[in-house]
Amino acid sequence: MRYALGIEYDGSEFLGWQRHHMGATVQAAVEDALAFVADRPVEVVCSGRTDTGVHAQCQVVHFDSEAERDSRAWVLGTNTRLPDSIRLLWCQPMPDEFHARYSARARRYRYSILNRPVRPALQRVYLSWERRPLDADAMHVAAQSLLGENDFSAFRAAQCEAKHAMRNMHEISVVRQADQVHVELQANAFLHHMVRNIVGSLIPIGLGERPVSWLGELLRGGDRTVAGATAPAAGLLFIGPKYPAEWALPMEATL
Repeated sequence: MRYALGIEYDGSEFLGWQRHHMGATVQAAVEDALAFVADRPVEVVCSGRTDTGVHAQCQVVHFDSEAERDSRAWVLGTNTRLPDSIRLLWCQPMPDEFHARYSARARRYRYSILNRPVRPALQRVYLSWERRPLDADAMHVAAQSLLGENDFSAFRAAQCEAKHAMRNMHEISVVRQADQVHVELQANAFLHHMVRNIVGSLIPIGLGERPVSWLGELLRGGDRTVAGATAPAAGLLFIGPKYPAEWALPMEATL
């Protein structure tokens, strides 16, 4: 039987999603907890890997198991074996054709910046920080140049393993809420560090160091070496993937 899970986690304690031979990872914690409930090894496949220090609101994974457990037992039993920083939100039986990664049609991220003279004490692992005033409106206008299908090589990490840099940006917005600036993005898929590199290139525009047109110029130029610095992991939240309605997943994971 194939199952889909929705998972919420605080990534500040982990070396990212993917299991490593050394160090704590979200995948290892989830697989170990599921294996306890199943009474046999379990391997999960995620919708999109997250880096060290990155959080997820509703990561979606799938796994196969012959253990006879209902959805409630999977959720309650697994959560008793997980650290406080990870929680299963829901579990749902799925057809064998469902794939957490390949069935997704979009992914959504939010990057949050505390924009005030003083560093945060509260929520410091969930917010990036910029002491100088940011013009969120200018950043929003600049960000619209990324909409549509484009080659995002200018915002791709050197170690990115994707076969190509073509991605389709569905939506991108920059809004200010009091002393916080939020960058929200939805695309069919993202490259390694793509969100953090876009944010790192929006910040000089928000500071008035670069014109609004600069982001579009970077996109067309395709040169990562002339774009902005990679923004810190703190502040990045993987809101989650989106699937076609026919999979009948919970609303937060459905287009």
